[in-house]
Amino acid sequence: MLLGTSGWGWYLGRVADASVNRTNAIPASGNEQTVQTGEAMNLLLVGNDSRAGATEEELALLNTEANAGLNTDTMILVHVPADGSAASFVSFPRDSYVEIPGHGWDKLNAAYAYGSMEAPDGASDAAVQAAGAQLLIQTISSMTGLRIDHYAEVDLLGFFQLSTVVGGVEVNLCEPAKDRYSGIDLPAGVQTISGEQALAFVRQRHNIGNTSSDFDRIKRQQVFIAGMIRKMLSDNVLLDLGKQRELVQAAADALTVDQNLDLLRLAQQMQSITPDSIEFQTVPYVGTDRDEQDRSIIRLEDENTLHAFFAELNAEPEPAAEAASPEAAEVVSPADVDVEVYNGSGISGLAGSAGDELTAAGFPVTGTANADSMDYEVTEIRHATGDEALAATLAAQIPGAVTKVGDDAVSGTVQLVLGSDFNGVGQAVTAAPAAPVTEGVDARTAADTGCIN
Repeated sequence: MLLGTSGWGWYLGRVADASVNRTNAIPASGNEQTVQTGEAMNLLLVGNDSRAGATEEELALLNTEANAGLNTDTMILVHVPADGSAASFVSFPRDSYVEIPGHGWDKLNAAYAYGSMEAPDGASDAAVQAAGAQLLIQTISSMTGLRIDHYAEVDLLGFFQLSTVVGGVEVNLCEPAKDRYSGIDLPAGVQTISGEQALAFVRQRHNIGNTSSDFDRIKRQQVFIAGMIRKMLSDNVLLDLGKQRELVQAAADALTVDQNLDLLRLAQQMQSITPDSIEFQTVPYVGTDRDEQDRSIIRLEDENTLHAFFAELNAEPEPAAEAASPEAAEVVSPADVDVEVYNGSGISGLAGSAGDELTAAGFPVTGTANADSMDYEVTEIRHATGDEALAATLAAQIPGAVTKVGDDAVSGTVQLVLGSDFNGVGQAVTAAPAAPVTEGVDARTAADTGCIN
């Protein structure tokens, strides 16, 4: 509350804005919102593996070598509802196999590098960084269906310095951790780590039980961020003005953010948040595989599944229903709802039979055809803005279908796209099975202090 509402908070905001690095990260196109999440904020948090600017002594502490670095080994989408009541952190494995605009299919952590290479010859370091961030945002926006509103990036040196200033973060290891690649050397149990051991902790992906993968590293990153959140929300930080200023200055020095991110406003938006209302997850995936170059990759779920995941994860709470007078409720007769039926289920002839059922139910069917794909798993009802009442009349006949605004929907006509879950007019669609939980990447909150491998 001190940070978000007081004059001291205003002063800290000025301190941060005066020293934080800015980059033109948000692209003018290719960052559209197709999954509706209201007035919420989506921020992409990126960890760059650059060691640029680190001294020889710092490199030794980091247990690494000099490297300008263009790859992004950490990518986390942070969603904050408009009321600041909760937050979702969704991690993306760096080896996720995705379609990068203009470059085809590749690993997700290559998007930043591709974008950087698109910068004009002789471009400044800031322009190269901005080009990389923009292509990464376009890639993740297309994959998730979300508009990325803001961007924050930290390199290894910045993370090292910030974790030191915080005064250490508490973690809990089920077993001792020792690995020559990351440099980690920690005993089992609850302990406070900072500096080089904090960096080694979030970088470790070898010698972790029987798994040893990027998912283990993701879990460590999520646990560390959760610990940092708990530390910064603790009384000893909230009530120590000197510590607040030190942390704000360190964060400003460590981070590079987009041109329009207002750090004070972000603090105000999140002032009511608590650790148990912050959830960490990993993007849904199918499993590991090999690409055409015989590289290990992670195949994500299909686009429809991903969009549904982010729609559910980021759905704003429904406002309390107000009692409406009978005159206020708009009722539309099926006879007044023109319907176009598209078959995306892969079942031959389904659009025609569904059209016949709709006609029998009193709906004028103006056309039937195949959808743009036969891989729709979820039945969709698409409508133009302002035609919500028409769509609701059709949705009442197909309980469970997803209703959304369609980009190509014509006013006065509702589109019905049949998925494999469609069971017929007048019947509920088949409920989707619960998403499988992948071992090692269970959802957890920032309040969870249980031990990890």
